[in-house]
Amino acid sequence: MVKIKQLLACPEMCQRLREMGLCEEQQVRLLLKESNLICQICNMRLGLSNELADSILVEPISHPKSDDSKSTN
Repeated sequence: MVKIKQLLACPEMCQRLREMGLCEEQQVRLLLKESNLICQICNMRLGLSNELADSILVEPISHPKSDDSKSTN
């Protein structure tokens, strides 16, 4: 799971991406990476070309670790 940090495409393409739900701070899950990318955004699957995907800057989302070290006696 990643979070979109910045859209680096031309202004018209950035606007279109935002209209499709690919906006800054949105969480995205990568489902398939082959000739194109398939990702899940807001329970919707979306196909992106590699070129378009390269214009979307993302960062990984860190999940809180479960604390298994505590014992309950």
